[in-house]
Amino acid sequence: MEKAGYTLTFNDEFDTIDVSANGPGTKWTAHTPWHGDFGDALFADPVPGFPFSVDNGILRIEARKRADGKWESGLLASVDARNVGFKQQYGYFEMRAKLPPGEGVWPAFWLDSMVPSQFDDPSLEIDVMEYYGQFNDVYHSTVKLWPKDRTQIGPFWNTRVPVRANSLTTDFHTWGVSVEPDLIIFYLDGVETWRTKTPETHKHEMMILVNLALGGGWSIANTPNPSYMYVDYIRAYKKAA
Repeated sequence: MEKAGYTLTFNDEFDTIDVSANGPGTKWTAHTPWHGDFGDALFADPVPGFPFSVDNGILRIEARKRADGKWESGLLASVDARNVGFKQQYGYFEMRAKLPPGEGVWPAFWLDSMVPSQFDDPSLEIDVMEYYGQFNDVYHSTVKLWPKDRTQIGPFWNTRVPVRANSLTTDFHTWGVSVEPDLIIFYLDGVETWRTKTPETHKHEMMILVNLALGGGWSIANTPNPSYMYVDYIRAYKKAA
């Protein structure tokens, strides 16, 4: 867990899963703090074994179709609606995971700023990894600015990272991002993939989110039922003083 020049500030090795629907007092909550589901699967309140389970230090996030034909899946957020939980403005954030195969899956590892109510600043969203299952040889990394009311997306910067076909679904890989006052730098398995300037409006701390969503504008007619995303760990660091 050591990283040269950095101090560990957050880690979950998933020996257990500490999650509740909306907090308080748990490491993770199962909904975004703004209570916004997205995609074509509802993010379920956690119950034993679904949508989260752990085995031998690996978190499994499951998406499955209910008897009524509706899909449910899972999201983890490190901050709850009361703005309580882990958040950090700058540093290095990392996840090691294996993604689900198949059309319609839409897993992501991302950061989002929780702007206190007294500020009108836009929030910064950093999608470290966003994967659309029908395109198995690429994933996206994106930087987005959202106005406070989140009614429409503001400026965004996006890159497509090419990978060997099906490699992200057959083995574990590590996605990371370094966020500093001047630059945001993205990594895959420790190798830089892309960098962009940090928006001048980035003034607030960010939470960590990971989810297995479905759809994202693409059909889920052929999505495997069930589908699984596996997460080995999630960690955050800040530069040592």
